[in-house]
Amino acid sequence: MDLIHGFDSNYRYILVAARRARQLQSGATPLISTTSTKPCRIAEQEVQADLVKWETTPLAAVPPREEETGAA
Repeated sequence: MDLIHGFDSNYRYILVAARRARQLQSGATPLISTTSTKPCRIAEQEVQADLVKWETTPLAAVPPREEETGAA
């Protein structure tokens, strides 16, 4: 399976499209002109047209536990 352009994984593509579909179901205005009325299909078209912006945030660094540092 090929990766969707601009995504590091197909899973992330699905997450972005699903979140956008939820926004559309909640009343958000579509960003693209389409004949489709289904929120999932509209969200998919918006993502493929690169109209939905997304970003990942780095995980926060977790400080080492006392057992790992050797402190007593």
